[in-house]
Amino acid sequence: MDKIILNDLSFYGYHGALVEENRLGQKFFIDLELYLDLESAGKSDDLNQSVSYALVYEVVKGICEEERYQLIEALAEKIADRILEEFTKVEEIMVRVKKPEAPIPGIFDHVGVEIFRGRN
Repeated sequence: MDKIILNDLSFYGYHGALVEENRLGQKFFIDLELYLDLESAGKSDDLNQSVSYALVYEVVKGICEEERYQLIEALAEKIADRILEEFTKVEEIMVRVKKPEAPIPGIFDHVGVEIFRGRN
């Protein structure tokens, strides 16, 4: 299956289990892989045969910046659900949420979750 890839979408959000995370906020990076058939879009050069990654970005931005979740697992689920709901050409999705400033006493690039979801 073909895929559309959006990597390292960056947002400032208020997600986390700790009070400080909900009050101060932090950066989140989102990676998406949208699995769909892109053959007709490639042959026709017609955006209507594909999915606009600009519109996908706006959906993810709204979720990350306007909603709040204690767990990044819940954030990832919401993104997957909304993309599958709003973009019917997408058959499956991979969502990776990366949290580079997690309150962990150590040196690391990021912590995160990765989920795969499809249509039932």
